Amino acid sequence: MDHLNRLFVRRSLGYVRVASISPALRVADVDYNVDQIALALKQAQAQGVQLAIFPELCITAYSCADLFYQRRLLDAAIEGLRRIAEESARLSISCVVGLPLVVRGRLYNCAALVSAGRIVGIVPKTYLPTTGEFYEQRWFTPGDRSLPPTLELAGQPVALGIDLLFVAEEMPACVVGIEICEDLWAVEPPSGRLALAGATLLVNPSASNELLGKADYRRDLVRQQSARCLAAYLYAGAGNGESTTDVVYGGHCLIAENGQLLAESERFQLDTQMIVADVDIERLEHERLKNSPFSQASNVAGLRCIPFSLALTEQPAAPLVNRPLSRTPFVPADPARRAEHCREIFNIQTMGLVKRLHHTGASRVTLGISGGLDSTLALLVCVRAFDRLGLNRTDIMAITMPGFGTTVRTRNNAERLAQELGVTLRTIPIAASVRQHFQDIGHDEAVHDVTYENAQARERTQILMDVANQIGGLVVGTGDLSEAALGWMTFNGDHMSMYHVNAGVPKTLVRYLVSWCAEEVFTGAIADVLRDIVETPITPELLPLKDDEQLAQKTEETIGPYELHDFFLFQVVRHQFAPLKVFFLARQVFAGVYDDKTILHWLEVFYRRFFAQQFKRSSMPDGPKVGSVALSPRGDWRMPSDASSALWTAQLAWLSERIS
Repeated sequence: MDHLNRLFVRRSLGYVRVASISPALRVADVDYNVDQIALALKQAQAQGVQLAIFPELCITAYSCADLFYQRRLLDAAIEGLRRIAEESARLSISCVVGLPLVVRGRLYNCAALVSAGRIVGIVPKTYLPTTGEFYEQRWFTPGDRSLPPTLELAGQPVALGIDLLFVAEEMPACVVGIEICEDLWAVEPPSGRLALAGATLLVNPSASNELLGKADYRRDLVRQQSARCLAAYLYAGAGNGESTTDVVYGGHCLIAENGQLLAESERFQLDTQMIVADVDIERLEHERLKNSPFSQASNVAGLRCIPFSLALTEQPAAPLVNRPLSRTPFVPADPARRAEHCREIFNIQTMGLVKRLHHTGASRVTLGISGGLDSTLALLVCVRAFDRLGLNRTDIMAITMPGFGTTVRTRNNAERLAQELGVTLRTIPIAASVRQHFQDIGHDEAVHDVTYENAQARERTQILMDVANQIGGLVVGTGDLSEAALGWMTFNGDHMSMYHVNAGVPKTLVRYLVSWCAEEVFTGAIADVLRDIVETPITPELLPLKDDEQLAQKTEETIGPYELHDFFLFQVVRHQFAPLKVFFLARQVFAGVYDDKTILHWLEVFYRRFFAQQFKRSSMPDGPKVGSVALSPRGDWRMPSDASSALWTAQLAWLSERIS
């Protein structure tokens, strides 16, 4: 483990490593079951797990039936719990296990949280299924508020009740709430109230048997409850060793977080099954801060907060972050899901423009086409919108405006695409008018500075606006979300339009959208042109070509790789992560692609430009939001244009010292 990884101990970044475990058990053999649980805890601790969850009634097994009336079994269960508590102290790991427990002459189906050698608290099951193959009310009493608040167990005072929240002393934002199996299937699961009261990590020891189609339903239930509660949800199902007299238990284990499935076990296995993942408590806190139902929640008083010790290692275990991470968070890795996303986004863009055209009564548009990705996508959206409205494609005025840096390849692609799509193509060279402008303002054309570049961008925008006035149409913008984040646009140049169809689409996704259009929407020569555009280097074409007519300017050589910047954008805006955490995640997912200094350099560029260029976003035109990250000043991102970046750059400087 390198010295930087030692700085990134998971606790400082808001992660908790958890495990959901379905051990191989024997019905009513408490000693064997406890041995299997202890062995699984040892294996989990070796993987850096801090909290593990086991199935419902795992100390005795769930399917003991009338053996639950046997005093010998009930006493053995308490002794087994005491042994597990001792094991938790030896291994420095917390866990939730299930057992039957007699309280004031009534038998309860309970889950116990054990930590640092202590039985911290016990939660009884609220909803007892007594239908079909389930018959729990024969043996157990539902948990309610008539229970005593504490009881003596294994020589310790232990909190008892359905009103318990367990707060990690070392990470107060990690609050554990417990419900048991059927509780999740209820109309109002206890986890909802627990989450509103502060539980960020919900656990469910379960003994749900397997039936045709039930696994899919169970998976969706867990995932959706984690989303509804803005929480992590751990589910551990009973498995091998339970009685198969009438049903079979598959050992289904699931870990979900805010609607995302982080890990899932393989069912119907003979040995102990364990899944491990890092849940991001910091992310969940952020989601709740933004969610109004949490701030408006009522009827959450009366729950008791019970402290417990969450084992925190000083050395991070490998992998450093054990959860699904993507280099391209805006682009699904699965081709089918990616195609579905592209279809949905293209429809959103299209309907946004359809509504704007219908509202204004406009039946004509102008847009600049360069043969690049962004203008190509905008043109395709225009074509689809006109088709939906029954308008003539010839009323789409596609204008190519060759300048000092225009290449033959991009110009040919722009012209061919316009012709094949059947839109009106106009070619208006800008070199002469820009040179006249240089003469008017006294700028030396040989000085290729920001004035040189921006004069061309503003000339193109002026042409588009004036032609739109000529034909009585709208100017459709072409810039994308990544350019807005970085301010990679000329203020009052390509920054401006009358409707901005690409405003919500990041650069890494633009490429896939154009590729998807080539595969699913268009065919023949149009698809061929689109494929070539996808392969063309990204460039604003504002600097003169080299002597060999090759590009002298490539965007990613100037501002950095878009795959990095889009990754930064997602973490900074979607999750509000600090620079340290963004860098930490980037170095893990881009390991072997970019070294630490390269990642940090472009992260510094991202933060510098993101803060400095807010004034452009504050005056950006209308455009449709297509995903969870958007920068419209009227909706998702409201930031002062003169906000200081000092706090963020200070953390980057701290990182820089340690890298060098």
